[in-house]
Amino acid sequence: MTTRSVLLHARTLVAAALVAGLTTAAAPDAPLPLQRMGAGDTPTVTVTLADVQASNAKAAMAYGALVPMWRAHFADVGARFVAPQVARFRGAGVRTPCGAVTANNAAYCPRDNRIYFDEIFLAAQAKRAAMQLGTDGDMAAVGVIAHEMGHAVAIQLGQMSRYTYQNERTADCLAGAFARQADADGQLEPGDIDEAFFGMAAAADPTPELTGDRRADRAILVRAALMGHGTEAQRTANFRAGLESGPGACLEVFRDG
Repeated sequence: MTTRSVLLHARTLVAAALVAGLTTAAAPDAPLPLQRMGAGDTPTVTVTLADVQASNAKAAMAYGALVPMWRAHFADVGARFVAPQVARFRGAGVRTPCGAVTANNAAYCPRDNRIYFDEIFLAAQAKRAAMQLGTDGDMAAVGVIAHEMGHAVAIQLGQMSRYTYQNERTADCLAGAFARQADADGQLEPGDIDEAFFGMAAAADPTPELTGDRRADRAILVRAALMGHGTEAQRTANFRAGLESGPGACLEVFRDG
């Protein structure tokens, strides 16, 4: 995503600008703790302070574009968007009014209208995407911010489901709508959309393993609907819906507005 752009795991869980800068005294390229993305044989990446600083700058830029975009869409439907603040942390979890946000995570908390994210996690998302795709990887991290902002959008419009997956589907779709707007504004670089899809896939749930027993399989699928973010196929499809059709594909209020 270009520097001129005007354009984050809990269900109920980024400041008008990002909160205070990094406090570590490490050199700009000093390695930070290894950050593992995913599970199993997923490779680790070494995140440096310079990586974190670059990722935080991209997150701030994305925030600066997301807020006016959603304010405009809310105004179109006669509503007012209250921009969430952003609170970043590093490596260890943080307590919020909505509960704990663990390391390697991002979350929106409606009780204090704040998006929390582990800055090492965000930098690792971007770095791993860069390794895999041969790009700068930034949109994989920006997508996290856009997803969590999507939760804020849906909640402020009263669009919440009892099922976690339905809420996550909406947030992924709204992140796609943000990418659509950025693309329309000419703010995306080659590879940015691939990076966004990579980020969705990297944080996806495993495909449920069904047993062939109808009752047992129903329980497995119900649990996935209650607890999950969606499989890789689901997350990428949900993001694509917003990317191709805009916010009206994500929330009915934007179709009617």
